[in-house]
Amino acid sequence: MHKLERLDRFLETRALSSVWFARPNSFVWFSGGRNVVDRESPVGVGALGYDGEQVTLLADNIELKRLREEELPDLEGVPVRQQSFDWYEGSLPAAIADTASQPAGADIEVPGLEEIDPAALRQPLTETDIERYRRLGRETAAAVEAVCRELEPDDAEDEVRAALTVSLAARNIEAPVVLVGGAARAQRFRHYTPTSTSFGEYALVSVTTERHGLHASCTRAVAFDPPSWLGERHHAAARVETTALAATQAAASTDGTAGDVFADIQAAYAGLGYDGEWKAHHQGGAAGFAGREWIGTPTLERSVRTPMAYAWNPTVQGAKSEDTVLVSDDGYEVLTQTGDWPTVTVGAVSDAVGTHLEDGMRIDEETRGLELERPAVLGLENG
Repeated sequence: MHKLERLDRFLETRALSSVWFARPNSFVWFSGGRNVVDRESPVGVGALGYDGEQVTLLADNIELKRLREEELPDLEGVPVRQQSFDWYEGSLPAAIADTASQPAGADIEVPGLEEIDPAALRQPLTETDIERYRRLGRETAAAVEAVCRELEPDDAEDEVRAALTVSLAARNIEAPVVLVGGAARAQRFRHYTPTSTSFGEYALVSVTTERHGLHASCTRAVAFDPPSWLGERHHAAARVETTALAATQAAASTDGTAGDVFADIQAAYAGLGYDGEWKAHHQGGAAGFAGREWIGTPTLERSVRTPMAYAWNPTVQGAKSEDTVLVSDDGYEVLTQTGDWPTVTVGAVSDAVGTHLEDGMRIDEETRGLELERPAVLGLENG
């Protein structure tokens, strides 16, 4: 099993005897199932441990049987030791401390254990992750686009949020982030959380969805009577996004970092006449078992890995371009697309791609000139 092999390397590298996962996104990455009852809690109701030889499922007497029978699909065929504690006599962190082979690490605070950041373990994606991502991305886009095609200028933002939630839930997709903004609020705020305000001239709809622990993000723009600048700003945001994707592949092939990609994003904004626009909103980053496994910044030293999903989300005041894209050594696969939404071909800002590279490092000229089909602004008749 690929993930167990990855954990073997992790234990050896960190000189640990066991590692434990109790946070929901770590648990689902390892098992394919959920350890969640209370969605407001950052810690689940059960933990999975691995010591290089066996997997241990640890939970209280309320949850152990259900977790074992229903929430470990990816561990089918893997021997799993079960251990429980009485709910009224202990806590999950204390039970981990009592059970773990030492020295040990955990993704939550446990007395006597090293607290680890499991995000690096979740990268790059496995083949199973990628196949699930493809289905999630396609169905996310289908749900969002179905709602967007029915929008009208008098619709209220919060009513559309409800419709999106229902459309996604019908596909067994949860939506931790739903942003719906009309013309007035989308120009004022980069995070247009829905209100009772109606759309007016145009609307931006952005979601981050989740299924099997994986997260997919996309944005769609719908215009009824668009302002004259909307098309140009949308096109500029799409070019920055395409530049970010080209820079991502370049960084992955040259042992680059998130900060290197961000340098190219900054250069793209400047080259398009929007120098400094990146300061008004985060630009996204790696996606996976969190809405963003990391968010790019000018100084972030996180490694850029492939194959991995990336959701870059550049904005130019009142416009935004965003999809979840699988970046591999061989190319780019837009996961959040249906083929039924109008598109526009945009190119990377070629002078920006690779600006971070040190002397003597080169990138492929084809990557520098990357062109991608990006979602266009959908024009609907103003009823």
